[in-house]
Amino acid sequence: MPTLDIPKTTSTPQIHFDAAENILRISGESYPENSFEFYAQVFGWVKEFLAEQHALDLEINVSYLNSSSTKCLLDLLDLLEGYHGKGARVAIVWRYDKDNPRSRGLAMEFQEEVTFPFTIAEYEE
Repeated sequence: MPTLDIPKTTSTPQIHFDAAENILRISGESYPENSFEFYAQVFGWVKEFLAEQHALDLEINVSYLNSSSTKCLLDLLDLLEGYHGKGARVAIVWRYDKDNPRSRGLAMEFQEEVTFPFTIAEYEE
């Protein structure tokens, strides 16, 4: 399985898979010109990976999401929920900035969308 490593830009988050730990990390800000195009490669990779591995931890640390990126992350959660329903072990840790109360609120909104383990934790530098 090829690794997934998308560098951070001014409008897109870094997306990196740590094969040693089975952790997919998304960090930074997300407001690309075409969110659906940007996240399509992530969806494809997740589908391929979970079809082979059956376990994935997702670590999210985003400071800003535009509305289309929010929709894409909701779609990603739906995809993960489907694999969870088929027996895959899926879990999320969503890290938020304690100085930005909106970021914790956003994480709590996403948490309500899934039945698999979803932890909300303060970002630690």
